[in-house]
Order: sequence, then C-alpha cells, then structure tokens
Amino acid sequence: MLTSLKRTFYFGWKNFFNNLGLSLATCFILILVILLLTSIFLLKGAADYLIISVQGKADITVFFKENSPEEEILNIKEDLTKNPGIRVEYVSKQTALDKFIKEHEGEQELMKAVTLFENPFLAYLNIKSSEAEQYPALVSFLENSSFSTLIEEIDYLERKPIINRIFSFTENAKKAGIVTSVILAAIAILVAFNTVRLAICNLTDEIKIQRLVGASNWFIRGPFLTQGLISGIFAALFSFFLTYGVLYFLSPKVEFFLSGFNLLNYFFSNLSTLILIQIATGAGLGIISSYIAIRKYLEA
Repeated sequence: MLTSLKRTFYFGWKNFFNNLGLSLATCFILILVILLLTSIFLLKGAADYLIISVQGKADITVFFKENSPEEEILNIKEDLTKNPGIRVEYVSKQTALDKFIKEHEGEQELMKAVTLFENPFLAYLNIKSSEAEQYPALVSFLENSSFSTLIEEIDYLERKPIINRIFSFTENAKKAGIVTSVILAAIAILVAFNTVRLAICNLTDEIKIQRLVGASNWFIRGPFLTQGLISGIFAALFSFFLTYGVLYFLSPKVEFFLSGFNLLNYFFSNLSTLILIQIATGAGLGIISSYIAIRKYLEA
C-alpha cells in the first residue's frame, strides 16, 4: 500500500514537470480562481463594514423636557437597552452644549449668541436599531409608557423616510453581493475545470497505453489526482503571497475611502479562514477537476 502510494506521488510529480507548460497553465487558472474567491471574501468584509456604517446613520432622537430628572432618563435608557439589537446613547444638556460649541467654534457670532443665554439645549437619548421594523415599536413604547410625560419630542416622523431608504439600500446591497459572488464563483470553477480537462486531453495516448498493459483505474487516476493536488498547492501558495503583497500597498488607499476599515488588518484577523479557503480551493479544485476529467477516458 505504501509502495503504491509512493509510486502515485512519484508519477504525479513527474507528470507535473514533464508537462510543465500545461501544469503552469493549470496553476495560472487556479491562481485566478483562488484570487477571485479571496477577493469575494475580502470585498464581503468591506461591504459588511460599509453596510454597518450606513446603518449607523439610521437613528431617532428622544428629547426630554427641561427639568426632567437625569435619573429617570437613565432608567428609560436601561429599559430600552434590554431589547436585542438596540443601542442607546444618553446626552445631557451640558454635553449637548459642549458638542455644539466644539462643532461651531470657528463661528464667532454664533458663539456669542449661545453665551448670551442659559443653556438652550435639551437632554436626549439617541437610539439606533439593527432593524428598521423596530423603530415604530420603540416609538409606540415611548409614547404609551408611564414616563411619556417627560418626553418633549421624538423625531421619528422626520427621520422615517431616511431610515427606510438606508435599510432598503443595505438589504439590496446584501442580496446583490450574494448573487454576484455565486455567479463569479461558478464561472471561475467552470473555467478551472475545463482547463484541467484540456490538459488531460493531451495525455489521452498515455492513458490508453496504460490501459492496454493492464493498469488499474486507480493506478492511472492516482498520478493525475496528485498532479492536480500539486498544481493546487502551488497556486494557493502563490496566491497567498500575492494577496498579501497587493493588500500591503492597497490597504491605505481603501482605508482613505472607508475610514476605519483596514484591509490588511482584516486579512490578518481572518488569516486562518483565508488560508483554508485558498488551500481548499486550489487543492480541492485541482483534485476534483482531475477526477471528473479523467473519468471519461477510464469509462471509454
């Protein structure tokens, strides 16, 4: 058994170098497939970050009356945060004033007008939800609760069209990303399979000779599977270093457009998953394509 396995790997390795041109062509196609699937994975990470960032702009604000006790407002915040997917930020009157001054510190006339009066800002809760459907329920809960007398205003009606557009956009973006990924992955796999099949077509005479001398199907198939495995591993290794090199230079530019998202950090934080994807794609596609392609000649 061990001897047969050694022979299989030996002949597979020999076939790889004896048909170097075809082997390199197969590796090249497998590299393109691996890079495409890796790109889909990385783009998904960037898209998820973008979607979360966009959804973060969907919020409502609950303003409280002038003399509302801070303790009561914090109790309301605690009640709201018990709901899954809800994030609540409390901003006091003084914090609201400080934020306003910081945002408009260069506007002298506005600063003078603010300092002439007592703090005109109200304390408020800024509420964000991961689902658009939760906002109406939250508003209904606030308006019908025992502490509704503390509430001055809820800006949901003004914000509703924007919230609906944001969630509609992110939902369509998710669906488009899934459909595009599936189509591209299917095309890449078909191209890789056909490349391996063409490579094996050039060795038809060798397969026929092996069959004439009584070689078993697995003895014939083994070297081709090994050759596919070798091609896949080489393609995965090359793709890994190429991906790292591209991300090293591309990451600062992506971070400029997607502030806070660093592709290289995402690459390293998902390193084990990416390595698994690249090796499984290269080796798996090389072996499976070789197995399917040679089956036709073994059944003839």
